[in-house]
Amino acid sequence: MLLTKYSHSCVRLEQEGSVLVLDPGSFSEVEESLEGAAAVLVTHEHPDHIAVDRVVAVLAADPALALWAPQGVADTVAAALGDAAGDRVHSVSGGEDFTAAGFRVRTFGGQHALIHPLIPVITNVGYLVEESVYHPGDSLIVPDGIEVGTLLVPVHAPWSKLGEVVDFTVSVRAPRAFQIHDALLNDAGLGIVEGHLTRLGAKYGTTFRHLAVREGVDV
Repeated sequence: MLLTKYSHSCVRLEQEGSVLVLDPGSFSEVEESLEGAAAVLVTHEHPDHIAVDRVVAVLAADPALALWAPQGVADTVAAALGDAAGDRVHSVSGGEDFTAAGFRVRTFGGQHALIHPLIPVITNVGYLVEESVYHPGDSLIVPDGIEVGTLLVPVHAPWSKLGEVVDFTVSVRAPRAFQIHDALLNDAGLGIVEGHLTRLGAKYGTTFRHLAVREGVDV
C-alpha cells in the first residue's frame, strides 16, 4: 500500500488501483489529493480536516466518489449535495467495521480531544485502514489490542502537549510512525517535536520519520 503525505492531516492511500483519502482539510491540497479517489474518510468537522465546500465540489463532479464521516459531517455534506448524494454519504462512529473502495476500515474513539472546558467537545473518529495504517484525527486514542503497522502522529495542536504526543506514540508501539497535524509548526518547532519522537520512539521500537508534502512511502 502506498501512503502519500499531503499538508497537515491529509493522507492518500493507494492499493491495487484503488485510492482512499483521509482528512482533506483547508490547509491541504484537497483537489489534488482526491484526484482519482474512490473513497474519502473524515475524522471530524473542523475545517482543517474537511474543507466542506471544496470536498462537496469534488463529490458533485465525481459520482463514483463516496464519503464516510461522523454523523454531523455526513449530514452537512449530504445536504450540500442534495439529490446527488444518493447512497454514497455514510455516517460512522467508533467501534465499526466497513469496507470503503475495497479498503478494510475499523473505527476507534468517538470524541475530539479536549481543547478547553469552555469549548464543547465534538465527535472524532479514528480510522485503522487495512489493519495497518492508523489515523487518529484530533485525538490520542490508543487502539488497544491492535497491532498497528503505521501510526500517523498528530505532532502539534491547540489541544495537545509534547508529553502526551510522545506517550501516545510509545503506547501504540507501531514499527513506523509519520507526522500529521503539522501545519501550525514552523521548522524550528517541528524539529524539536520530531527530535523527541525520533529518540524516545526508538526506545520502544518505533521508527519515526518526517514525510515531506507529496512524499510517498510503501507501508
